Amino acid sequence: MSAVCLERKPVLSGELNEIERKFSRMLADIELENSHKSDHEVRYETETLQAELLKSKSLDLDIEQTLQQTAQDFEDAAVDEYNKFVFESRITEADKANDLQNLERKLDRHLLLLVQQKQWDQKIWALPQGLQKDGETMLQTAERVLREKCGDDLTVQFYGNAPCGVYKYKYPKMFVSREEEGPVGAKVFFFKAQYIAGYVDHNKLKLQEFKWLGREELMSSLSQEYYRNISQFLIDEE
Repeated sequence: MSAVCLERKPVLSGELNEIERKFSRMLADIELENSHKSDHEVRYETETLQAELLKSKSLDLDIEQTLQQTAQDFEDAAVDEYNKFVFESRITEADKANDLQNLERKLDRHLLLLVQQKQWDQKIWALPQGLQKDGETMLQTAERVLREKCGDDLTVQFYGNAPCGVYKYKYPKMFVSREEEGPVGAKVFFFKAQYIAGYVDHNKLKLQEFKWLGREELMSSLSQEYYRNISQFLIDEE
């Protein structure tokens, strides 16, 4: 079988911790100390010098020049505009509603697509997966499975032709034929892919449910052994 580990990358950068904030401020201070003066600073110093010369009557007054916006006027206007600016909240409406099918949630975290599938006599949550057909490569199986289970609207980028992990399990004895020689278990080969655009097609979806979960939410939906296998090829966010 082939399974697709479809991942939506973070849309926003993560919030800085205390050490990162201190390091960022230190880099900003070093850059300020070592940097050359900007055009605005040079203009401000020039206009300050001209104002002092005007006070001492060492410089003739230019009417047209006095009517122009000074560097100080520009700075005051810029500060006033900045103070009026309101930053958008990182918490979206999807976060507030805990809408697990909405990609607008957890914008600063990785999200993985899980689908509900029937396995023997029960429904389980897993990555989109399906059986390989004759003549298909494992990657072609993964691409077909994603189309069949989630529709054609999803645009994704597979990372390569080789699987990034494998999960093996045995079928329950009640589902294994004792009279005929057949498979007694399955191997699931995982292929990583990145979400680019689109949405899961509810009309074509052959499954009842799907959800996009963060790393910290996976354990509550997946079996322990299954989670242990896929966590081996997921990069730690912390």
